[in-house]
Order: sequence, then structure tokens, then C-alpha cells
Amino acid sequence: MSPSQHVLTLSCPNRPGIVAAVATTIFEHGGNIREAQQYDDTESRRFLARITLDHPEDRLDAEALRAALEEVGQRFVMALSFRDRARVRRVMVMVSKFDHCLADILYRWRIGELPMELVGIISNHPREGYTGLDFGDVPFHHLPVTRQTKMEQEAEVWRLVRESGAELVVLARYMQVLSDGLAAKLAGRCINIHHSFLPGFKGARPYHQAHARGVKLIGATAHFVTADLDEGPIIEQDVERVSHADTPDDLIRQGRDIERRVLSRALRWWLEDRVLLNGSRTVVFRD
Repeated sequence: MSPSQHVLTLSCPNRPGIVAAVATTIFEHGGNIREAQQYDDTESRRFLARITLDHPEDRLDAEALRAALEEVGQRFVMALSFRDRARVRRVMVMVSKFDHCLADILYRWRIGELPMELVGIISNHPREGYTGLDFGDVPFHHLPVTRQTKMEQEAEVWRLVRESGAELVVLARYMQVLSDGLAAKLAGRCINIHHSFLPGFKGARPYHQAHARGVKLIGATAHFVTADLDEGPIIEQDVERVSHADTPDDLIRQGRDIERRVLSRALRWWLEDRVLLNGSRTVVFRD
């Protein structure tokens, strides 16, 4: 068996000596760097990195190394995370009527492509409406919402997130706009998926609007949720060409496929500690 691995991510103001200090600390604790990716953002003057490491004899004293890395972090004003890759992350999924993204997440999770603990599914629609999906033992929470009950419903959502220990919330086509308050509580740990047209169309029936304008590209965007609707830091995007012969139903079908794969990629990269926030943008250390 290969040694157990840990992953270190860090972000800090850029200055000389960061790589040397981190690498030396890992070496002094018997760590062996297996992979290292770094990015020097000359605009924000920040340095970001992702490092995977192990011990050649699988005897890494992780807590001692963690304490030493935190000392380095204090010296360089560093935001860092140090995680045993064997510890899977806890994820809550929220969904509305359209279940294609949820179905894709469930499938990829069951075959091991998304290494996570699925702690629950929250929907504003009843479970009986998802006739083609097998939730197994995953807790399902039906939380209907109206304009009058939005605050109470979101309070229950927040309670479930806290009590389940969810580290990430995925809006898998959850068609309710989160309040500014809930978006702030989930800052940096809530991912959304939505269509992205060139040009953009907002409001009802976007695929029909796009068809009426004769668009030639459709796509999808996965991003972190902020109080600004659909304007959070972008994690992943993809597009496909369409033609004059495509009907609105064709665009919807193709759009579902793009949304599924874009959201699953963004989720997998987050689970693997590949997504680092960098102000209003992200740095994604792709595999």
C-alpha cells in the first residue's frame, strides 16, 4: 500500500522565502512532497499553493507538522489548510424541481468519483416528485418556501447545515435565491450552477430567449455563492456550439449536459482541495 497522503493549501501576501520555509518545515518533519502547484498573482500580489505530501515509511506525525506549519503561517500571514486525504468532506445538496444535476452527483458519488460524505438533500419540493432517483439512506429534507416563510425556511436550512457538519453546500439547480444573510453565512463554502449564455439572458425561459436571438454558444458556470446573484467567484465554465436548427428543447437538453459536467468538476476539485479563493476570483489547481 502507498503511504497515506496529506494535502496542504495556502494563500498569503507574496514575499521571498515562502516556498523555502514551507518545504524546509515539511522536510524537517520527515515529509515527502509528492506534488506541488503554485501561483504568484502579480495583480493581487498574493502567493497561492497546493502541496500533497506523505512519509516514505508512512510514519508522518501529522499533528506536529500541522503545528509547525501554523508557526510558518503566522510568520507569513498565511491562510492555510492541512488535511488528511483519507478524511472525506461532508456535503449537503440543495435542489428544486430539475433533478439532472442531483442525479449526476448521486451517480458519481456512488461509483466513488466524488469522494465525500453526502450528509443530506434539501429540497423545496416533496421527495415523491423525484421518482427516478434512489436516495438510499441519505437524509431527505422537504422544506417548502414562500415569500412569507423564506426567513423561517432558511433558518431551518442553516440548522441542518450546522447539525450535519456540512463543510460545503451545493446548489444543484436550487431555484430559490438565498438571502444576503444565508449567503454570508455560507461564504466560501456554497457552490451554485447556472446557465451562461453569450449574450446573457436573465429571468424566465432563458433557453427560449436564447433561441429567439439565435445564439451560437450556450454554456454553464459553477461559482461560489455571494449576495450578488450569480456573480460570485467562478470555479469552472464550459460551452458548446449550437446552430440555427436547434429548437428550444434542443438547447435545454444540451444545457442540462453542460450543467451536469461543470458542476461535477467544480465539486470534485473542491473535494480535492484544488479550489482556492483569491478575492473575487479563484485559483484552481487542476489535476
